[in-house]
Amino acid sequence: MATDMRNPLIKGKSQDVEDISLENLDDLLAQLSQAELEELNGDFDPDNSLLPPSQRQRDQTDKEPTGPFNKKHLLEFLEKQAKEEKDWDTKPFTKETRGKVFVPKEVEEEKLRLGADEDGVETEWDDILQQASEEELVDLAAVLGFHSMLTQVQYHASLQDEAISNHGGFKAAAKAEALKIIPNEPPNPTDVEETLEKLKNNDSKLVNVNLNNIKNISLERLIELSEALATNSHLKVLHMANTGFTDKAAKVLAQSLEQNKTLRVLNLESNYITGDNILALVQAINNNKTVVELRVANQKPSILGNRVEMAISKAIAENDNILRFGIFFEFPDARIRVHEKLKANNDLLRKERLGKAKGT
Repeated sequence: MATDMRNPLIKGKSQDVEDISLENLDDLLAQLSQAELEELNGDFDPDNSLLPPSQRQRDQTDKEPTGPFNKKHLLEFLEKQAKEEKDWDTKPFTKETRGKVFVPKEVEEEKLRLGADEDGVETEWDDILQQASEEELVDLAAVLGFHSMLTQVQYHASLQDEAISNHGGFKAAAKAEALKIIPNEPPNPTDVEETLEKLKNNDSKLVNVNLNNIKNISLERLIELSEALATNSHLKVLHMANTGFTDKAAKVLAQSLEQNKTLRVLNLESNYITGDNILALVQAINNNKTVVELRVANQKPSILGNRVEMAISKAIAENDNILRFGIFFEFPDARIRVHEKLKANNDLLRKERLGKAKGT
């Protein structure tokens, strides 16, 4: 507090600041009256950011309280005051445009003409170029080397015609390549209920089941399909991509794969299977030893994690029968390990085929 202790408001003997000890400061303040203390306390610097806000402004809390706090009386007072207060004068809305209205400048379009000289004066080439056909313009651009002015179809057509023609001329393509409209694929006509009954009855004619893109299969039906594989001995190919296959059904399928001995191809792409259950499926086909192709890519939880990826790669390394494995690995270590194992399995299969061929 930058206050000079020689202030005439202080009673007693005048002393220099350096001669006053801090022990006597309380005694000096005790000799001041209330008005003198307030005037002394009013010496503050509102712009001093080093002081807290409470010390940069005057104390305005010296008003005596009107009584104890009563929430009910306060609400009644506010409601009464709101009802008695006159409404504010409102001005009806009128659309007003203030300031200058923006008017865009009229820009004259510059007409670029082929054959005009630097000053923009038309030459005799303008009429010739305007009367030229599209084929003639394409031939001229190709001869001059302006290949950027040609479409891709026109460029390749000019190269092909140049190679075929004996005199090396160009024959332009008058039109661009027509757009090929590819029709949508028809819906999957497979009857889920009929297929399920055949799987349960172990129908010998049912060796290939394709349920891809059938999205109205209930979870109960998916679980029943998975359970039916445990006792089925004829099914070889099962496609269930984009069918809403979840972890609950995947756990049942992993248990059934350990008992199944005929399934060779399993496709579960574009579903909702997490990494731990993908690992369970891989471990199940290790015990199965008949599945040669497993596809589980493009699942909803796209990130498997390093722990799961390394565990899957370790399980694949122990499988000597799998030939194709569809999955996305984030870490290169797991991806390289799986790639090397699949390559070794395919090489072993090729050598076995060559050995049998030589033996026959």
